[in-house]
Amino acid sequence: MDQEVFFNAIRQGDLEVVRTQLEKKPELIGSRDSRGSTPLILAAYYNHGPVVAYLLKKGAPVDEKDASGSTALMGACFKGYVEIVEQLIAAGANINSSHPMGGSCLIFAVSFKQEAIARLLIAQGADLNGKDARGLTALDHAKMQGLKQLEVLLTGTK
Repeated sequence: MDQEVFFNAIRQGDLEVVRTQLEKKPELIGSRDSRGSTPLILAAYYNHGPVVAYLLKKGAPVDEKDASGSTALMGACFKGYVEIVEQLIAAGANINSSHPMGGSCLIFAVSFKQEAIARLLIAQGADLNGKDARGLTALDHAKMQGLKQLEVLLTGTK
């Protein structure tokens, strides 16, 4: 019951309930919901910055993957949540972690047209040559979608 209340509070961004639940049951920090999401993944996915910050402060594992193989950072990258991406990177998230389908955070950012996040990842040293399961790089995805500004960003040309 506590776990259901905890995960519902995360989905709703209710920091007070999240705090109360973690104080009662600290082990919830490492729990998973019915879909295999960790508290941090869920908070990041729903763009709840204060909850993300609190969970990180309480020691939430930053690079855990959900049942589909995505990390909190991957989810924030494709959703376009710049502030969450910044929080996760500051907490040491692996910007080059890859999804089982081979997609990296940078490939997700480019594929979902998240230019600000792509810029941030590149500035942090993201691997420009990483490939997805189809053998495509972030640059390949930018070219396929006709995203000229991202092509320039990824090649370093003008």
